[in-house]
Amino acid sequence: MKILQILCLSFILFATSTRAAEFIDGLDDVPLMPQTTQLHSNNITFGNDESRFSEAYISSEKIKFENIADFYKKTLPQLGWKFVSNKENALHFERDMEVLDIVLEKNKPLLVRVTLKSKD
Repeated sequence: MKILQILCLSFILFATSTRAAEFIDGLDDVPLMPQTTQLHSNNITFGNDESRFSEAYISSEKIKFENIADFYKKTLPQLGWKFVSNKENALHFERDMEVLDIVLEKNKPLLVRVTLKSKD
């Protein structure tokens, strides 16, 4: 089922963009929004069979956090994520036993932290 959701999202993103869908390294089922770049030197990933923690940073010179928020609120539910809250430039999603936070760190240039962790 998860693979089918990823394939559907990939098709949708490809159909609406000239480039194929990319996913955030370390967060293989979280798409990288078009017009953003992942800062690979800041990735953190660790875990085991029972829990995991991954953190990545994305940046853009062209878009605002509101665009990021809109993109992920529309896209992530197609991958099984449930939107839970939007507080002070931070989005919170949940799926199964994991939580995903997308947080504005800086406006110019735009810097956003994406964190996935297991629920306690």
